[in-house]
Amino acid sequence: MFAGTLVIHVSGIISDIHRFLITHVSRYLCNALDKGNVGNAKTAGWDKDIGLTGNQYYILVMVFYVPFCLFGTPIALLAKRFSAARVLPIMMVGFGSMSLLSTIARGFSQVFAIRWFLGIFEAAMLPGVLFYLSTFYKRNELASRLGVFYAMSAISGAFSGLIAFGVFQLKHSKYKGWQFLFWIEGGSTVIFAAFAFLWLPRSPSTWWYLSDREKKIARMRILADSSVTVDEELSLRDSIRPLASPMYWLWAVVNLTFGVPLASVNNFLPQIVASLDYPTVKTNLFTVAPNIVGALTLVALTFSSDYFRERSIHICIPLVIGLVGFIILGSIDVVRNKGVAYFACFLLTMGAFAPSVLVATWYSNNTPHESRRALIAGIMVAIANSAGLISTNVFREQDEPKYLPALITCAVSGAICFIVVAGIGLWMRLDNRKRNKAQGVAIRPQDVKTENLAAGPESPLFRYMY
Repeated sequence: MFAGTLVIHVSGIISDIHRFLITHVSRYLCNALDKGNVGNAKTAGWDKDIGLTGNQYYILVMVFYVPFCLFGTPIALLAKRFSAARVLPIMMVGFGSMSLLSTIARGFSQVFAIRWFLGIFEAAMLPGVLFYLSTFYKRNELASRLGVFYAMSAISGAFSGLIAFGVFQLKHSKYKGWQFLFWIEGGSTVIFAAFAFLWLPRSPSTWWYLSDREKKIARMRILADSSVTVDEELSLRDSIRPLASPMYWLWAVVNLTFGVPLASVNNFLPQIVASLDYPTVKTNLFTVAPNIVGALTLVALTFSSDYFRERSIHICIPLVIGLVGFIILGSIDVVRNKGVAYFACFLLTMGAFAPSVLVATWYSNNTPHESRRALIAGIMVAIANSAGLISTNVFREQDEPKYLPALITCAVSGAICFIVVAGIGLWMRLDNRKRNKAQGVAIRPQDVKTENLAAGPESPLFRYMY
């Protein structure tokens, strides 16, 4: 009787957490819209209207990634110290305001300043959210929930394309279509930030929506299969301990190499589609379907990854798909083979989006301490974001419209990532098998209690989540 009642309580708690996740998901949609709207704006002549010349547009895309990388880790630690439920909505107000200011900015220097502060405000979104969700969900639940969350980044590309398709057809004597785009996307972000600040709980054990019994059960869930301790105090000395492990440096390489194709697709998909020689309106409309397919692929892979409790193979699959897409675009005449080239755009989104979520879940699953997880998430996401500096420097004006050097760079980065991920996954499997053989047992990663993961790989009871 007690067991049945407990199952009902747990199911109810998970349903409640899913409801709050909807708020989180919507917040990231706003984040992704504000980050990527310059790509759509450029197709409507935004760069020429504000007086940009030469490579200035590409510099403005690039400069966003400098503070985006530098401030991700410290703001993620602030989110751990003062609660992500409070820090992240404040950051939302910041980057929504920057989008609104973009409607009146003129000249390279003004937009440069806006893009710089936009990078600061958006820096902590993904590491902050990764850490925040890991305090609500068990290890075998995290990838799929983070996948739904991150799918908003892909869907935002579709939404932004649809919004751009609509507003760019507006004819106004005073305002340009791209100004309406910035107003809509920036304004909705600021409004939603206020709601998120008031609604989001600091942690499961302090959520006003849950009863005392439900709070205890929620805490027990995380202690059983996610964190060694819950709501632990931030300790910088303890947080940096994982950096002594070679495994985290290999994950750093993985983050950098999958980040190049990811940043390229996020920033330059409208330009890649435009290289097929479609009109401006159709270019924005034709970015919708690839983004939606990429989002669906992301969700499918993350749910499959959680179901099978496997990460590395699920990361390798989209890497291969994306690699094929870049090779196709680089090896054909895209104007004479529009159908094939457009199909390759679908492969790009299918291959680019999923690795980010699955890799983040992978190292999070193998880091059971909250403080360490917060720091590692900040560092790894910063490294992945730094790939945007590579991406924005290989997509150059002189290489328009085909961008062949950029396509080659993305393909090589994806191939390197595949090799490293496959190597890590194989090593983890062999190490787990070696530990089982030495102990005469057949323990799977999901069979290990969180408390037995606390000592890390030095403990004979440890098993990698591969």
